[in-house]
Amino acid sequence: MVLRVFRWAPGGEERAQDYPVTPREGMTVLDALVEIQRGSDATLAFRHACRVGMCGSCAMVIAGRERWACRTLLARLPRGTVTVRPLYHFPLIRDLVVDMAPFGRKMLAAGATFVPAAGPAAFAAVGRDTAERRRVDAAIECIGCGMCVSGCTMVAHDERFPGPAALNRVFTLQMDSRDAGRGERSALLLSGDALGRCHGQANCTEVCPMEISPTDSILRLRRRAILALL
Repeated sequence: MVLRVFRWAPGGEERAQDYPVTPREGMTVLDALVEIQRGSDATLAFRHACRVGMCGSCAMVIAGRERWACRTLLARLPRGTVTVRPLYHFPLIRDLVVDMAPFGRKMLAAGATFVPAAGPAAFAAVGRDTAERRRVDAAIECIGCGMCVSGCTMVAHDERFPGPAALNRVFTLQMDSRDAGRGERSALLLSGDALGRCHGQANCTEVCPMEISPTDSILRLRRRAILALL
């Protein structure tokens, strides 16, 4: 098997470099990249942390699809040459490493942060079995890996579009009775570059490794926005 890896460094040209790999039982793409870096090419740059499918930092595009390298077994990929490239729609830092700063900025711009109510701090529990919690259960496990953003064609078309991760987070906050920012967010959501920009292709849902559906979250936000206007 050959990994055809995207290579780029500041000041240089984009290129693809082939690395022969001998798959072992249970070997992942991340295992292979680590072996390449430690063995034959110390200049190869990529991100990883937990190596057990929890942090999402090893997200990249493998064989044409957004995946976590630590969860992607070589044995399940096509034989022959497998392409490995960085996530789409993010600025490049080097090789497979992208700049996640725009991801955080879009979160902030969309109001995807909890706004506490005014007045003295108070403990307000939302039990796991309450109706309020059940309404957002399917949307709260996002860990910010960026794969949904990479898979979203609208992110590339409109740089002001918040993106699926930010809108999914906004959905959970709009449904949170403890949050005091719902009114201000509603105005942002009705702008021309927010909810109306999503075309419902569900690419984000298809690639999410946490089995979250940002598409569903966006559709539910749309319904709420329409009802609020009636």
